[in-house]
Amino acid sequence: MTDRITAAEVIVTSPGRNYVTLKVQTADGVVGYGDATVNGRELAVASYLRDHVVPLLIGLDPARIEDTWQFLYRGAYWRRGPITMAAISAVDLALWDIKGKTAGMPVYQLLGGAARDRVLAYTHASAWELPELLDEVDARRQDGFRAVRAQSGVPGLETVYGVHHDAGGYEPAKRGGAPVVESWDTDAYLRHVPAVLNAVREHVGPELALLHDAHHRLTPQQAARLGKALEPADLFWLEDVTPAENQEALRLVRQHTTTPLAIGEVFNSIYDCKDLITEQLIDYIRVAVAHAGGISHLRTIFALAGVYQVKAAPHGPSDVSPVSFGASVHLGLSTYNFGIQEYMGYDALTHEVFPHSWSFSDGYLHPGEAPGLGVEVDETLAAKFPYEPAYLPVARRLDGSVTDW
Repeated sequence: MTDRITAAEVIVTSPGRNYVTLKVQTADGVVGYGDATVNGRELAVASYLRDHVVPLLIGLDPARIEDTWQFLYRGAYWRRGPITMAAISAVDLALWDIKGKTAGMPVYQLLGGAARDRVLAYTHASAWELPELLDEVDARRQDGFRAVRAQSGVPGLETVYGVHHDAGGYEPAKRGGAPVVESWDTDAYLRHVPAVLNAVREHVGPELALLHDAHHRLTPQQAARLGKALEPADLFWLEDVTPAENQEALRLVRQHTTTPLAIGEVFNSIYDCKDLITEQLIDYIRVAVAHAGGISHLRTIFALAGVYQVKAAPHGPSDVSPVSFGASVHLGLSTYNFGIQEYMGYDALTHEVFPHSWSFSDGYLHPGEAPGLGVEVDETLAAKFPYEPAYLPVARRLDGSVTDW
């Protein structure tokens, strides 16, 4: 007799960060977990799941992953968008988790098996001043990373997204009822950051993969200037140089620099990505498993990218849970045109709430051999950490206007 979904519930927990988890259970007693976390809008996606999606799942065959994906995507007139696609992602991941557990195999085996032995990862090094940044980069290398994203402070500004005066580490989201407001000066940034990254390259030598994120804050002209100025630093990539909504901007940037470009962490469907991929305006596509329809949809995006020699490089911040991060590692291991996986890491408490089989060593990740996604949820521990509002900052120019890029 075909197994059926008998129950589904939404778990919201906040062990340091807010996470939205979908738990799906079948008549055969198999439990699968999915991640639907949308930073700063967690309760919106929790409600979307609880009120609109969970009732539709009861009685469905958990093995029909693609059919369920299409049903949820096309069954709502209002398609796409981060909330809808995160909810679909959670269902998709939970069903892949169930399928792997039912088969007694890790999910990467169900995706065609390993296309590589391990998954290259990069992490973040951030500090306000250059000497401290060099120390942070050295520390990440000591941790085993072969690829590091470097971010620094900017002279004349009190704050810079994710960079702190007092210590290293990268955590832009702040607890509170409203976003922190930061001041931003693009001209000061453009004057300062090329010298910083060229100095980092000189310090580390040619072997370390060096990355940098502009956080969508440049016009096309400014982005082209920055890419050109950073060519001596030999970056692995320059990320999010312009707002992702303005995809035409990448044409101008591409014409003026050979610095590799990465974008896509705010995308949530193949329709956001296709022109950038098919016209080869980027080198890496950054869509996240938790935000773009789960494993099923990312496989489609990455397959399209492979045709045009664009590599997969999924977003991996600490505001997606270890559930979707584990799924991303399974996908990376089995994707032939995979490039690199972001790994910000999690604090010890998050690891306890989400015990997992994926692991990191010597610069690489591996999903492990546990059946399914290899990530569980300690629901008793999770219940001890209720939701608390937390938001990413909003940037205003020096004249007080909110930045539109």
